[in-house]
Parts: sequence; C-alpha cells; structure tokens
Amino acid sequence: MDLTTLERRSDHEWWIPQHGAMRVPGVIYASEALVREMDEKVREQIINVATLPGIQRASYAMPDAHWGYGFPIGGVAAFDPDQGGVVSAGGVGFDISCGVRTLITGLTADDIEPVKEALAHELSRSVPAGVGSRGRIVLDDRQLDAMLEGGAAWAVENGYGRDEDLERIEERGHMAGAVPSNVSAKARNRQRDQMGTLGSGNHYLEVQRVAEVYDEQVARAFGLRAGDAVVSIHCGSRGMGHQIGTEFLKEMAVAAKQHGIDLPDRELACAPVHSELGQRYLGAMRAGINCALANRQIITHLVRQAFARMLPKATLELLYDVSHNTCKLETHVIDGREKQVFVHRKGATRAFGPGHPDLPEALRPVGQPVLIGGTMGTSSYVLVGTPESERLSLSSSCHGAGRAMSRNQAVRTWHGRQIVDELKARGIIVKSPSMRGGAEEPPGYYKHVDEVVDAAHAAGLSWKVARLAPIIVVKG
Repeated sequence: MDLTTLERRSDHEWWIPQHGAMRVPGVIYASEALVREMDEKVREQIINVATLPGIQRASYAMPDAHWGYGFPIGGVAAFDPDQGGVVSAGGVGFDISCGVRTLITGLTADDIEPVKEALAHELSRSVPAGVGSRGRIVLDDRQLDAMLEGGAAWAVENGYGRDEDLERIEERGHMAGAVPSNVSAKARNRQRDQMGTLGSGNHYLEVQRVAEVYDEQVARAFGLRAGDAVVSIHCGSRGMGHQIGTEFLKEMAVAAKQHGIDLPDRELACAPVHSELGQRYLGAMRAGINCALANRQIITHLVRQAFARMLPKATLELLYDVSHNTCKLETHVIDGREKQVFVHRKGATRAFGPGHPDLPEALRPVGQPVLIGGTMGTSSYVLVGTPESERLSLSSSCHGAGRAMSRNQAVRTWHGRQIVDELKARGIIVKSPSMRGGAEEPPGYYKHVDEVVDAAHAAGLSWKVARLAPIIVVKG
C-alpha cells in the first residue's frame, strides 16, 4: 500500500481522511511493514465500506487485513439502524461464524509425547476433515431447526458436551434471534450430514504446547502455564454458511437500488437493517452462527472422546470460543454516548476488555480471551481484550495471520508431501486426507503471525498472553 495516501497517527495507527463519498474516515491498525505489504485493494475496500449508510465512527482494518469480498478480511464496521444503517452479507463473509475455541487439557506437552503418533491417528479418525467431509450425525428437518435455533446449547442438551462449556462461549453458545425458516432448503441440505466436521481450507484441529507466557497473571486466570498442552479447533458453519452468504449477496445486490443505496462495488451488497430483506438475512445469519457454534461443540465432544481413549486423565475444559465472521447488535460509545449498533467483524475477533458485563464472571476481571490461529506449523496465540479496545476499534482485534498469496499460487510453490515431511522433521505430526490441503495452507502462504500479533499488542487492540506451538495438526 502507498503510505503517502495515509495519515500516520502513531507507530501502529494509520488514517484514510474522510473524502468524497466517505461518511467516516478509514483507520488501519498495523506496523509500517504490514501496511506496506497490504494490497492497494485493501485501501479501496476500506474507503468503499466508509460510504455505506449509517456507518459509525470509522471503517476499520486490523493488522492482518487483506483483500476480501466487498469488505476487506480483517474489516470492522458498525451501523446505526436508526440512521439508515445496513447489514451486509459481504461484511460477514461466506463462512459465517468461523471461529476458534481452545481447550485446556490438564496435561503437559511431555504427557502427550509418548502417545503422539497414536493420538494423532485417533483424532484424525474421530473428526472428519476435508472437502465435503461428512459426519456420523445426520439431522432430520426437526433436528435441523432445533440446532439452528439452539446452537451449542442444543448440542449440549443432546449429549455433546458439558453445561459449563456454555459459560465460555460468546452468547453463551446460543445466538438469539435466529430464524431457521429463513435458511433455504439448499443451505439446510448442505449441512444435514456435516455436523461435527472440520471441512477444508485453513480449518484445523491442533494439539499445541504453551511455548511462552507473556502475562503470568492473565495466563493464570486463563488456566495456562508454560509447557502445558492445549487443543484448538478452527472451523465454522461449513456448507450452510457459504450457501446463506451466496444467496443473500445476490438478493441484496439486486435490491440495493430500490432501497436508495448506491454501491461503489457490487460486492458490498447490503440492505437496511430495518428492511424486510435485512431482517430476513439477520435471521438466517444468526442461524448460521448457531450452526457454527454447534459444530465446534460437537467436535469438542469428539475430541474429548478421543483423548479419553488415549489419555484418560485429560480434563479438556473449555477456555473460550470466539467467532470472527459475524454481525452482532452491541452497545458501544459513539460520539460520547452509548448506542446500540450492528457491528460487522469479517476476519476480526471481538476483544472485550476487563469488566465487560457480557464476559463470564471468572474472566470479567482480566478481559476476554482473544484466540489467534496461526498457520500450519507456525505459532498460534492467546491474547486478551484491553481497556482501550472499545475506544480504538469497537472492541475488535485481528483473527489470524492474513493471506500473503492465493491458494493457487501456494499449490504452484509448495508440494503437500514436502510440507508434511518438513513439519515431521520438526516434531509436528500432520494428518490430512489430502496432500493438496497441505500445499494450499503452508506457512509461507500467510503473513508472519508473530508480526500481526505484535502489531495488535502494540496498537492496544489486545495484549499478548501466551504463544502456542503445534504438536499435532489435523486438517482438510
């Protein structure tokens, strides 16, 4: 990105001044090196989002921002429905409620080592992964409705998990306002036999070692110690979320003109929150969120079963579950007063600071865990929301490393077997049904996650708590 087009406010804060049709400025949180690496398309998309009706404060981009569909991935924007504010399917993304959850095993990495190969096999056997992967659970229409309405709470009620898990999930595992009937038959059929599956792309199940602790007090509150073993699950709403996004993007693009919305880019398709279409999308999107929450909950149950067979002393308590492709009604301080706004986070993570009332009581004194997934073979991170994140970014932070090249470029550059062998030499076991999956998601495909996390920390969006290093990787 051309730095001369930006106004530098600090080492890690860059502004695009309001001009032309922009209703608010653009704000990028990143180091100079990360901003230079960003495509010019990111700047264009930040500006385009800033032109949408009802947008509040700014059009934000996180340190891992890269070009996306309509909104940049790593984009954050809030809209006031009483000022004509919109909801955008492109501002949520295709993989609705894709997110990360981390489990505390109660074991050390040393405890894992003697059974590492066998555990990797057991996990890959227990949790289906890959394109079109199907689970052992097949839902009829009544069960689908209940799942889309209930989310992780439905999964727990049906024996997939523990009641206490719900305290450590956004929305307590149940996104209110879901309308299952707003989800098309095609979307429903795509999900009918995919519950409890990872899918493909950058989704994964990892056993990880707490390699480094940066904040002992917060780490203690989170139950993390150096040398501990944890499990992280990264996946979303699978085929259903993609189908919901695809269908509503088309409908919103056609309907924009009748709502008086002049789109600078057709990919920004949106509808007023108060419109029939906007409300219909919100009902379907919330059902998609519940689908993702239920999916991660079922996978958690399958992981616990696998550990019970191999390491019966493992506890596998849930640290937290965060989503990073959502639109949620939240209360934020806008122009000096509290206001309810619809916050889009696309490839961005909620990062509530200490004392926030929506956090579980045990975490409220320190703030919300912010779980940052790395790339295959690189570090992941646990961060925590800061007191300043509300003012800076509507309580938002980065969600991962951010792409540096396309999947097709990655496949031309790397070979799956080569990646698997290199990681094995480093003591990391990779289980995948497809060698192409490994080639599509090598470490070089992404920005350096350490740089992204350091930028989020330095900007004050979220603070570093611990670094996690992979031991076992299961992916599509």
